[in-house]
Amino acid sequence: MAITYLKRGKPEAERSEDDAKVRGVVEATLKDIETRGDQAVRELSEKFDRYAPQDFRLSESEIESLIGKLSARELADIRFAQEQVKRFAAAQRASITDIEIETLPGVVLGHKTIPVQSVGCYVPGGKFPMVASAHMSVATASVAGVPRIVAATPPFRGEPNPGVIAAMHLGGAHEIYVLGGIQAIGAMALGTETIDPVHMLVGPGNAFVAEAKRQLFGRVGIDLFAGPTETMVIADDTVDAEMCATDLLGQAEHGYNSPAVLVTRSRRLAEATLEEIERILTILPTRETAAKSWEDYGEVILCDSYEEMLDVANDIASEHVQVMTDRDDWFLEKMHSYGALFLGPRTNVANGDKVIGTNHTLPTKKAGRYTGGLWVGKFLKTHSYQKVLTDEAAAEIGAYGSRLCMLEGFVGHAEQCNLRVRRYGGVNVPYGEGAPARAAAE
Repeated sequence: MAITYLKRGKPEAERSEDDAKVRGVVEATLKDIETRGDQAVRELSEKFDRYAPQDFRLSESEIESLIGKLSARELADIRFAQEQVKRFAAAQRASITDIEIETLPGVVLGHKTIPVQSVGCYVPGGKFPMVASAHMSVATASVAGVPRIVAATPPFRGEPNPGVIAAMHLGGAHEIYVLGGIQAIGAMALGTETIDPVHMLVGPGNAFVAEAKRQLFGRVGIDLFAGPTETMVIADDTVDAEMCATDLLGQAEHGYNSPAVLVTRSRRLAEATLEEIERILTILPTRETAAKSWEDYGEVILCDSYEEMLDVANDIASEHVQVMTDRDDWFLEKMHSYGALFLGPRTNVANGDKVIGTNHTLPTKKAGRYTGGLWVGKFLKTHSYQKVLTDEAAAEIGAYGSRLCMLEGFVGHAEQCNLRVRRYGGVNVPYGEGAPARAAAE
């Protein structure tokens, strides 16, 4: 068995060097925002977006005015897409339940699911107005019951984009800021004189946005590392080169550093796809971006077998994985590391990006090995609780706890248990000793 690269992307060492440069810029910028607050945010917005309004937060009248610029058809399409996302999120929410059980007579354990109390939703929009990203973060947070939803998006061509603002507002955002990049992430997480900090950040973004979230993780929660878009096409001779090339370039147009990978066991399909990509790039309006992304990050990997294709796919752990083979359900069963699967030629990544209902904020940079994508559960916290209802239960569980604490050398811990054994079990346990076994009703 052997893996053959008919096309390779930029070497990993060069990608790591790019990442290191991004880290330094982000660290300095976040420190500046933390130190100088609103002034730093304003200067960054002027520098990168050439945008400096009197107030970055949109008023209700400004929101209504922007929504008024959309046609009835555009608004209906936004509402339709949001309904699909909300319907799926609501079904996911219904699958998460509180529990309470009596594990021993008189011992009650349970957990409650509580929404995160404030969340900052970043919606990219400097290069393309990412209307759909508002559905994925804002609308999903709303379904989860988050009481304060802050949304931020960069200006598009010098002003707020009506479609993005409408999607944020209809999705349930309580505060909308026209801010992009590191300055938006930093302002929402760290807070400024005019923006209260949030408890959690969510949403995709470019390499700088993803790195800012990574550096802020711990100070606030984050959904996942959702950096530049990645796509993979797993295909065999059941589909043609046009299908494969279209699905690869459809995601490569996102940015200059969007990996797009074909994995196949068919040399004929691989070679034909390379030719078809060159043809499509001559007519694709976004070819400047897509061509650069394909040149630096595009790969075509030829395998000997489906098992080898599976191993390659799981190792790469791509954000989007389009599967078009004679055994799509086999890949669904066997794959374990990815963002989202798109099974069969009738669906595609753009469906997931814009309208079908599954969330498009997904793990990148191999994060699919340890996390899934954004979903309603990311906005929920599961908190446990316990109750001991009878004297007998307090004495029994306390005696076990006493001895186990002494086993670890924690005398203060043991005394917490001993006090309950003395008071509720009537056993005079000497101070600093483990409770006798008889107090455990053994």
